[in-house]
Amino acid sequence: MSALALERMRLEGNLRGSIQRQELELHYQSIVNLSTGEIYKFEALVRWRHPQRGLILPSEFIPIAEDSGVIVPLSEWVLQQMCDQMQAWARHGLPALIGAVNISARQIRRQGIMRALDRFLRQARSASGHIEIELTESSLVQDIEHATAILRGLHERGIRIALDDFGTGYSSLRLLKELPIDVVKIDQSFIADITTDADAADIVQAIINMAHSLRLEVVAEGVETPQQAALLKHWGCDAAQGFYFSPPLPAQGFIELLQQQVS
Repeated sequence: MSALALERMRLEGNLRGSIQRQELELHYQSIVNLSTGEIYKFEALVRWRHPQRGLILPSEFIPIAEDSGVIVPLSEWVLQQMCDQMQAWARHGLPALIGAVNISARQIRRQGIMRALDRFLRQARSASGHIEIELTESSLVQDIEHATAILRGLHERGIRIALDDFGTGYSSLRLLKELPIDVVKIDQSFIADITTDADAADIVQAIINMAHSLRLEVVAEGVETPQQAALLKHWGCDAAQGFYFSPPLPAQGFIELLQQQVS
C-alpha cells in the first residue's frame, strides 16, 4: 500500500507539470452514423506520454487528476486543443464534424466554466453547434440544481449535451426528464453481450426506444463486432463508436481515416 501511495504521489506531481512540458496529446475516436456508415462525429480523448513510462491511458491518470484538482486545467487544455484542431481541419477542407469532449464533475461545479467555454469558442471561431459536452450521470447528481443551470446555459449557446455511460447510474430517468440532454450514450457494458444475452439485448432496445420517444439521439459505445453493429442498426440506434470502426487515433491518423471516407 505504501508503494502504491508513493507511486500515486509521483504521478500526481508529474501530472501537474505535464501541460507545460507538452506531454499530453489528443487522440480522436470516430463516431459513425449507422444508417449511412459515415463518420459524422468524434470523441477527443487525452493521452499522457510520460517521459519514463511511455503512453499512460486515462484510466490511470484521470482519477488522480480528479482527486487533485488537476482535472480543471487538464479539461480546459483538452477543449482548447480540440477547438484548435477542428479549426485547422476546416482550413484544410475536411468535413465539418461534431467534436465531443468529456467534462468532469469538478469542472461543472467550478465557477467560471461559462466564461472559459465562451473564450475557447471565440478563439477557435468554432460553431458552438459542432461542440458536444459529455457528462456522466454520477457527475451530475452530486449537485443537480447547479448542474441544471450550467447545462441550460450551455444549451442556450448551442452546445450539445451528451449523457455518457447511460444506465450505469441510479437516476437516469430523472436526468433525462429534467436536463437539456441531446444525446444518450449507451454504456459498453450493455453492448458487449447483446449478441449472446437476450436480457442485454432487451435492455438496449428499451433504451433506444425510450430515448427516441424523448427525441434524443442514441450512440452505442464499445462496438467491437459486425454482428453488434448490425443488431444496433436493425434496432434503430442512431450511431456507434468502438474498435470495430476505429480505435482512438492521433490527429494525423484520424485525418487519413476521414480522407478515406471522402475518397
